Amino acid sequence: MNSVHVVLLVVVCVALMPVQAPAAERPNVLFIAVDDLNDWIGCLGGHPDGQSPHIDALAARGCLFTRAYCSAPACNPSRVALMTGMRPSTTGVYLNPQPWRPVLPDAVTLPQHFMEHGYHAAGSGKIYHGRYDDDASWNDYLKKGADPKPTQKVLKDPHSRSGGIVFGVLDVEDSEMNDHKMVDHAIRFLERVQDKPFFLACGIYRPHMPWQVPRAYYDLFPPEKLTLPQVLETDLDDLPAAGVRMARPQGDHATMLKTGNWRYAVQAYLASIKFADAQVGRLIAALHSSRHADNTIIVLWGDHGWHLGEKHHWRKFSLWEEACRAPLMIIAPGVTEADSKCVRTIDFVDLYPTLAELCGLPIGEHLDGESLVPLLNQPDREWPHAALTTHGRLNHAVRTERWRYIRYADGSEELYDHDKDPMEWTNLGSHPDFGDVRQQLAARLPKENAADAPFDKNIRSNSNTKKKKK
Repeated sequence: MNSVHVVLLVVVCVALMPVQAPAAERPNVLFIAVDDLNDWIGCLGGHPDGQSPHIDALAARGCLFTRAYCSAPACNPSRVALMTGMRPSTTGVYLNPQPWRPVLPDAVTLPQHFMEHGYHAAGSGKIYHGRYDDDASWNDYLKKGADPKPTQKVLKDPHSRSGGIVFGVLDVEDSEMNDHKMVDHAIRFLERVQDKPFFLACGIYRPHMPWQVPRAYYDLFPPEKLTLPQVLETDLDDLPAAGVRMARPQGDHATMLKTGNWRYAVQAYLASIKFADAQVGRLIAALHSSRHADNTIIVLWGDHGWHLGEKHHWRKFSLWEEACRAPLMIIAPGVTEADSKCVRTIDFVDLYPTLAELCGLPIGEHLDGESLVPLLNQPDREWPHAALTTHGRLNHAVRTERWRYIRYADGSEELYDHDKDPMEWTNLGSHPDFGDVRQQLAARLPKENAADAPFDKNIRSNSNTKKKKK
């Protein structure tokens, strides 16, 4: 081969190589997690009394995904799936008390992937679950701290607790709250000159329990004027036994009715959302005022939804719409258009490849999700993918734009037609006319279900599923 051929071969090979933007030209990422936030925000319309002006304004600046679903309806497995890009059925991390790093020692998390490609990864607050923080994911990180406690008077108030559902007014300033301090940390980062592109995460803890926030937020929601969730008295009558066990109607919901605290709990949750929204507003205002405003992708997501009595259930820990649906909005300069909405079904393992593509980073073949960049470019384009949510090994929900299909570990099924039944009140899981639909949706279930990751012996699960004995 002569020298001319060698030069031509080199030119061809270089031309075929994927082109990555230089690190200095890549966009920054502001990555905002809001814990236990369901669809009770204005832009998703989940509750008529919800107030979230800052989150709504953020959604209006880019693309709001109206059918975004968690990979698991519990903090730990949901966040592990999002941060590693791998589903619970791939990792074996299905429930909260399953430490993830011991079973995934070589996993490259989303911020680690950015660090490996020239980014500075920093953060504060709750990004991973509780005791399973991951120091390897960050160049620097401020871990979540403690919040002020209510007075004894509030603690003894019968309208500040219903069994394990805990709430109550705090007579403190916003600045004393942990979430305020975590946002302060992120704001200080944004105010500094950065010599690298950055991946900045800020985890806001409210509206996670306890729903204890400053009094001013409670005062916005007089309980006697609030709308309670729609609940069908006979809703559980057509569920299989596995579904009834997941609902636990004789637990939180029965206690809530017995104590007369339903309205007070709704007040507390809405007040906590409003408080979280105020912190988001502070953070976004700081970004707008910074030198990074024009070159920063913003992502806001909730790790899962939350029931407040729907299906006679409270908390997350279910495979129904209220626990599985969560907010997701992406604002990507030069990519997303203002006031765009995407109704396609997506789930949160899609965020890893999406952010990698937006920032010109390689996308690993081990990732379970799909990049959402095509939808950011064209929100109404065809999208063949369903959303998958898993709660405990072999318990799955498949969500398409019309259907929710649930199959439990014992083989029992639920099926809901959202075109006709958005509240999921009529289970078609055993209806003979929908066998083909069930079969088509069942084909989307994971082909492999990893064995359970070892459980943390010091943590008790309250996730409504139990570890099976071998």
